[in-house]
Amino acid sequence: MGKKLSGKDLIKLGFPKNNSINITLGHINRYQKRRKKEQILIEAKKVLLNPETYLGDGTWGKIAESLLKPVEVKKQVLKTTRAPFQIYGENEIDEQAKYQLYDALKLPVSVAGALMPDAHTGYGLPIGGVLATKNAVIPYGVGIDIGCRMCLSMYPIPVSYIKGKKHQLINILSEHTKFGMNETHKIKHDHEIFEREEFKTIPLVKRLKDKAYKQLGTSGSGNHFVEFGIVSFTDPNNEWNVPPGDYLGVLSHSGSRGLGANIAKYYTYLATKQCPLPKHVQQLAWLDLDIHDGQEYWLAMNLAGDYAKACHDDIHARIAKLLGAKQLFKIENHHNFAWKQEVNGEECIVHRKGTTPAAKGELGIIPGSMTAPGFIVRGLGNENSLLSASHGAGRLFSRRKCKEKFTRSDIKKQLKMHDVTLIGGGIDEAPMAYKNIEKVMASQQELVEVIGTFTPKIVRMDK
Repeated sequence: MGKKLSGKDLIKLGFPKNNSINITLGHINRYQKRRKKEQILIEAKKVLLNPETYLGDGTWGKIAESLLKPVEVKKQVLKTTRAPFQIYGENEIDEQAKYQLYDALKLPVSVAGALMPDAHTGYGLPIGGVLATKNAVIPYGVGIDIGCRMCLSMYPIPVSYIKGKKHQLINILSEHTKFGMNETHKIKHDHEIFEREEFKTIPLVKRLKDKAYKQLGTSGSGNHFVEFGIVSFTDPNNEWNVPPGDYLGVLSHSGSRGLGANIAKYYTYLATKQCPLPKHVQQLAWLDLDIHDGQEYWLAMNLAGDYAKACHDDIHARIAKLLGAKQLFKIENHHNFAWKQEVNGEECIVHRKGTTPAAKGELGIIPGSMTAPGFIVRGLGNENSLLSASHGAGRLFSRRKCKEKFTRSDIKKQLKMHDVTLIGGGIDEAPMAYKNIEKVMASQQELVEVIGTFTPKIVRMDK
């Protein structure tokens, strides 16, 4: 018997001569390389004899499924008609983003869709796109940065603190927030998220645990940020029983870091193998939620979303400690995720790729740019938007266009005009790269009501 496991070994064991052999070999090569061949064969025999008992198992579930009911790979054909949809702020949205939604609405699994006023072209679904599907999840409909989210904390500190203690606040963001691929905190914090079953039972996720531990409390590059600013609201009947007025606030925007990116990449690859689509829509490949890979992605996606929340909790806890103050309130929401939600009386999977959940009474935060206010909102529960709203102002110019169009000097002028201090940040994140947030908010008055604003004053981004 050779050292490396082969298809012949599995046939000798009694495996049927079908795709279950390829699936088993692929799985073992990916996750069990270091184990002895004899041990693997003993376990493989157990799975072969009683596959039913291994369904749902992180290590052997996919192999058990291939023995009992192999996943049928069949070429998918787009429908000729689109599922019902609604577009908000249509005149402000580029045509390519609209066509991306139109293609998504022709998927056999699509039930309904919507496009938010901040929409622009993305991978798979457009950014600002919402898509409801039947019993199917599209990894690129969720996005690469799973659980990317906003988090706003408000403190009982007067806004005069921003000017009076500016150097201390700049130091807090410079020294105690970490960005990009290489920066991590010297003193790592533990978190209950690392006790989750998924880190033990899903092989891919298990391998990513150390990376996730190191990156806890850090932010990504691109448009991710942590900022000090002014929270203003006028409603005396607010949810927190806080007197109306202006307060010091901290706003963060980031996602699930390397954990989410690796989950997205791997399950997108599986989806494209199992769900062959015409080339121009291949990124919209989905995973059936009745099969092992779909169920596993769902668990991994939810874990990544909870991890993104844990990162924000850690960022805000570190800053609160340095401020020596307790939060008056915290508002937070995902905007790259999929939820189980009722649409037209049936349970669907609602993908929000760069859109804010806006169910009736649901709170959220929609940022502008580093020189424009963000808006604290309460959802109005509009069924036509699939209970969604925009996730920000949305890009007017691509990253490449920004580098061609703007200079550091242009950005400095804008920052000075709005009295904003920037730490880090590239030309591709110039304030001018974004749409007018006031216009965007005007286009979604039937989706959310505004109950407050956040005005950035000291902004930290990746270098």
